[in-house]
Amino acid sequence: MIERITDLPDQVLGLKASREVTADDYKQVLVPALEEKLSQHRKVRLLYVIGDGFTGYTGGAAWEDAKVGMKHLTDFERVAIVTDVDWIKNMVKAFGFVMPGEVRVFDDDDLGEARTWISEPPSTVGES
Repeated sequence: MIERITDLPDQVLGLKASREVTADDYKQVLVPALEEKLSQHRKVRLLYVIGDGFTGYTGGAAWEDAKVGMKHLTDFERVAIVTDVDWIKNMVKAFGFVMPGEVRVFDDDDLGEARTWISEPPSTVGES
């Protein structure tokens, strides 16, 4: 199941995954929410919280995730993944470099830090 997190700045799309995530969650929640944000902003920031009750993705959800990733790869300015699920942390750390925007992984206990980071202005290259 994917639910929207609504108390975030306008350019930030907040989503929380719990229990089992299905293809319908992508089609009915994630994709419409992303398309809505992209109709208002050139780039979107994503806060993706994978909750305690998360049990995994169905095969259909994995396929939908791949399609969203391919279609919107360059549409993300920043992505913050908040999870204590080790395999997800490892996947993001292993493949996050392919995304043009900034990607960071936070532990569940660091949700506040993730919310701050996803909401702040991007860092300037060469900043001291």
